[in-house]
Amino acid sequence: MCNPWNLLNRNCNLLRITFFVLSVILGLELCILNGRTFSETITGTVSYKSQDDIGKAVVYIKKAPGTFFPPKKHPIMDQIDLTFVPYVLPIVIGTTVDFHNSDDVLNNIFTPSWTGRYFNLGTYPKSVVRSFTFDRLGEAVLLCKIHPEMEGYILVLQNPYFAVPDKHGLYRIDGVPPGTYKITMWYNRKPGPLIKITVSSGKELVVDFK
Repeated sequence: MCNPWNLLNRNCNLLRITFFVLSVILGLELCILNGRTFSETITGTVSYKSQDDIGKAVVYIKKAPGTFFPPKKHPIMDQIDLTFVPYVLPIVIGTTVDFHNSDDVLNNIFTPSWTGRYFNLGTYPKSVVRSFTFDRLGEAVLLCKIHPEMEGYILVLQNPYFAVPDKHGLYRIDGVPPGTYKITMWYNRKPGPLIKITVSSGKELVVDFK
């Protein structure tokens, strides 16, 4: 004979499980929705003086609240045709950069900059990769003791809200939480003036640089 109290208990347990599952699903949906709602985009244009300016500018937020972690995948600074590629590489502090040599000749990489702890990665041939972790904010110039005409830059930043404009001067910074910040542009060892901006929820902000 079936005990009605047992049936009632089983039904209550099923209701509890169902409620728990629905709560988890709803919580995940809210997290996704919040992620979309509370992070916005900054876009704009950098006006180049000439084609030589392409790839030599970085637009970035000077400082943002929060703790930021470096990417697991190491960004690459290469040496191609006796040129550092890219010319400037913006990274978050704590990032490890892999330095490649794609030339058929020996190349050397060193920096006289405090930001790079004055490292010298030595001289090495094609296909060899050497790495360095940047744990100081600022700019590190990259030079080669064999080819003095070579020059590149690592720009170590406090947060990941940065972008290198494309060949048309267009840039886009995604995932910026609403708030008040100061944004600026680095160009060829010259940081520009700080511009105060307010990122509002649900609105794309346009900031142009000349």
